[in-house]
Amino acid sequence: MADILANLNRVQERVASAARRAGRSPEEIRLVAVSKTVGAERVREAIAAGVKILGENYVQEAQKKIEAVGHGVAWHFIGHLQTNKAKVAVRLFDLIHSVDSLHLAGELNKIAAQTGKVLPVLLQVSLSGEATKFGALEKEIFQMVEGMSTMPAISVMGLMTMPPYFENPEDSRPYFGALKKLSERLTQQKIPGIFMKELSMGMSSDCEVAIEEGATLVRVGTAIFGPRS
Repeated sequence: MADILANLNRVQERVASAARRAGRSPEEIRLVAVSKTVGAERVREAIAAGVKILGENYVQEAQKKIEAVGHGVAWHFIGHLQTNKAKVAVRLFDLIHSVDSLHLAGELNKIAAQTGKVLPVLLQVSLSGEATKFGALEKEIFQMVEGMSTMPAISVMGLMTMPPYFENPEDSRPYFGALKKLSERLTQQKIPGIFMKELSMGMSSDCEVAIEEGATLVRVGTAIFGPRS
């Protein structure tokens, strides 16, 4: 518990310092504690230390953890979502960061409508062109939001991206800046039902740069829970 609390305090200070440097209020940025591979007991410790949002990458792992820990916090899905896991994901998660196709969006919309839920989602954008990174290409996003604007059971709240890994966090800045610009262009379109309130970007190594470029959600795991086994 002590190490998680100390780690969380350090991360929160990093977030606050980066926000102030950018002339932003620290309250504008929410911390998503990435609990992939972290056991339920450690997750409970993180909640006791003050974590409000937990981020999971795998539906099956998350399902067991959420059943053990409960819904006293918000649970976000941040990994690649397969359509055959969409039904469980709609039930479990408060926000899905990684919608990367109209096909997946349509499946989520259908399932959410059946359960009487309006599901908040973010669109995952691939800005690097890496074959190993999931996400829709920038040129596909405008077509996606047009299609999703007609889906009443999902609410598009913003964008998410994962830049390539760099030793120097500054090298991530162009990707974060590009996501911010894309968000602004989508806002100018004034598409009904499409809101660009959230930018999910930045992790343990580069969250400060992401905040300086406009992140509202930063996904931090290692800096809170320690190195993964």
